[in-house]
Amino acid sequence: MKKPELLAPAGTLEKLKMALLYGADAVFMGGKAFGLRAFGGNFDDAQLKEGIEFAHSLQKKAYVTVNIFPHNEDLVALPDYIKFLSEINADAVIVSDLGVYRIVREVAPDLPIHISTQANNTNWSSVLCWQELGASRVVLARELSLDDVNVIRQKVNIELEAFVHGAMCISYSGRCLMSNYFTDRDANRGQCAQSCRWKFNLVEETRPGEYYPVMEDERGTYIFNSKDLCLLPNIPELINSGLDSFKIEGRMKSVHYVATVIKAYREAIDAYMADPEKFIIKTEWLEELQKISHRAYTTGFYFNKATEQDQIYASSSYDQTHDFIGLVKSYDSSTGMAVVEQRNNMKVGQKIEIMQPYQDNFGQVITEMFDMDGQPISVAPHPQQLIMMPMSQPVREFSMLRRKVKDDV
Repeated sequence: MKKPELLAPAGTLEKLKMALLYGADAVFMGGKAFGLRAFGGNFDDAQLKEGIEFAHSLQKKAYVTVNIFPHNEDLVALPDYIKFLSEINADAVIVSDLGVYRIVREVAPDLPIHISTQANNTNWSSVLCWQELGASRVVLARELSLDDVNVIRQKVNIELEAFVHGAMCISYSGRCLMSNYFTDRDANRGQCAQSCRWKFNLVEETRPGEYYPVMEDERGTYIFNSKDLCLLPNIPELINSGLDSFKIEGRMKSVHYVATVIKAYREAIDAYMADPEKFIIKTEWLEELQKISHRAYTTGFYFNKATEQDQIYASSSYDQTHDFIGLVKSYDSSTGMAVVEQRNNMKVGQKIEIMQPYQDNFGQVITEMFDMDGQPISVAPHPQQLIMMPMSQPVREFSMLRRKVKDDV
C-alpha cells in the first residue's frame, strides 16, 4: 500500500506556503499566462521561483499549470516560458493540449509532464497513450467512478492523480461554453466567469418578458450549481485504489480554506496509513470541513452517477461556520504573547479558536489586545493591522485565529 501525495492549490505565494506548512506534499500553481485560472492570483516569474525554492526547502514539490487550450498566438511566447520553468526547477508542468506537450518535449526534454484533467482521460487506453508518449502522470477526469479508477490502475504503469475535494464544474471536465457565450471570456483559456453560478429563469419564446422560475422560488433557480466534492470519509477506498496523488481544488479560495482542508486530509491520510485496521473517520475532521466556505458536499461521480441530488437548486450561496480573523506572525514563549496580523473583525471579549500546523486546535477568549507600541486597544479595525495579544497556550508561527460566524459582534 503506497502513501498518496496530498496535492494543494496555491493561488498566491502566501497560500503556497500555508498549504505546505499545514501538511501538503506538493502544490500546483499558475504563472501569469498559459493557465486555466486567469483570476486566481497567480505568480509572476520571481514568485514562481520563490515558491519552488520554498517547496524544495521543505523537501516538497511544486508543479506549474500550462493547461490552456492555446490558439496560434498563444504559442509565440510559450517556448521561452517553458525554458524558464525548467531553469527554476519546477517539478513538473501540467498540460492539456498535445501541441503544448510537443513544445515542452522539444525545448525542455527533461521536464516532467503531468496531463491535466482538462485532457479528458476517462479510460485506460487514453492514459496508456500518454504513458507511451512519456508523460509522468495523468490527472484523471472528474467524471470517473472509483471502479473506473481501479480498472485504469490495473492497466497502466504511470502515476495517477484525481480530485478528492473542492468545487465541481457543471460542464464536462471544465469545457464551459456559457462563459464564452454570456461574457466573451474563454473558459478554456483561463477566463471562466462562472456563469453557471448565476440566477436563471425560463422564458417561453412567444411570451417575452415573462420569467418562469424552474423551482417555486421568486429569486430564480440555480440549475447549474453543483455541490462541492468531499471524499474525506472515503480515504480507505481512495488509498486502496492505487491513486498516487489526491488533489484539492481551490486556487481561487482563501488561505484559511487551503490550510483547513489540507490539515484535515493530512491527518486522515496519516491515520489510515499508520493503522488501517483501526482507522475511523474522526468527527473533528468533518467538522473542520464545515468551518470553511463551501457548498453542500457530494461524492461526485465516484460511487454513483451524478443525479439531481448533486445539484443545489435553492441558493448559490456558500456555507461556513467560522470566519478567519487573524494570522500568528510570531510568539514569545517568555511572555506568552503573540503578534497577530488582523484579517477580519477582532475585538476584546470574542471567543476564538486557534488552528495550527500539526497541533490540536484550542479555544480561548481575547482578554487583551495591544498595538505594536504597547498601547491597549479594544478592537483591531485596520486591515492586516499587527496587534499583540496573550495566548492561553503556546502557538506556532502561521497559526490561524478564527471565530464562529454567529459570534460575529
